[in-house]
Amino acid sequence: MPRHAIEFLASADKALRRLPTTVQRRIVVAVEELGDDPRPPGVVKLADDENLWRIRVGNYRVVYEIHDKRLLVLVVRIGHRKGIYRKGR
Repeated sequence: MPRHAIEFLASADKALRRLPTTVQRRIVVAVEELGDDPRPPGVVKLADDENLWRIRVGNYRVVYEIHDKRLLVLVVRIGHRKGIYRKGR
């Protein structure tokens, strides 16, 4: 199966860089694994949007889109579980 490319929105990249280094590493590893399988066990499809998915990395969440035709995983948001789903974030 072909590998999906990984891209980050600028806002998601900025949010990632603000996190502690150990958390950054764990999130980067989890996101890189999405290239091989964008729908791994434990992934949740978000109800608000037809193309948003979420994975858990400890207390943090990675929200992303899957574009199968372009073989692309686009990371949209990264944040703590308490605030990741609030409107305007």
